[in-house]
Amino acid sequence: MPDQDTTLRARLIEVGVDLLTREGPGSLTLREIARRAGVSHGAPRRYFPSHLSLLSAIAQVGYQDLGGRIAGLRDEHDPRDGLLLLGRAYLDFARTQRGMFELMFRHELLRGNQIGLRDASRQLFGVLVDLVTRARQGLTPPEPVVVAGALWANLHGIAQLWLWGSLQMTVQTDDVDPLLRAALDAHLGQA
Repeated sequence: MPDQDTTLRARLIEVGVDLLTREGPGSLTLREIARRAGVSHGAPRRYFPSHLSLLSAIAQVGYQDLGGRIAGLRDEHDPRDGLLLLGRAYLDFARTQRGMFELMFRHELLRGNQIGLRDASRQLFGVLVDLVTRARQGLTPPEPVVVAGALWANLHGIAQLWLWGSLQMTVQTDDVDPLLRAALDAHLGQA
């Protein structure tokens, strides 16, 4: 049975995730999370030494969710199909977990390596690198890690522009799949 400290720490994270989902990243103040958790505004400081550490704990939930969505893709028989599925999962996560998506990739959280976010990010990137390595087997440079980085930047850009509505307006479609396939072709060569 978890002790009271563990339970309250988990409750603060849970309230933060709920607040993020409902109202977005701008609502994540220590005071508001404490208020909604039913504790004093100073209580979160007992479990999180800084605002960034609480934000990082909340973002960790997002990394676990995204990691769960792409967990089995490394075993995909055709790595290109795995990359397409990964791209779809990434874009779906961005669409359905918009606030979390925005929070997870804030540079000050990753730069400070709060609660292992850098490691969580690297694990997800490792799945992408593995699939790119297998998809590019026998091809010449650039190295798979460079291609994976460029592909991730492309996917993240598609996700962000899609969330803003810019791509739908410019490409005149609500179907993101052609953009994903074009990104794969651009980074891996024609299928």
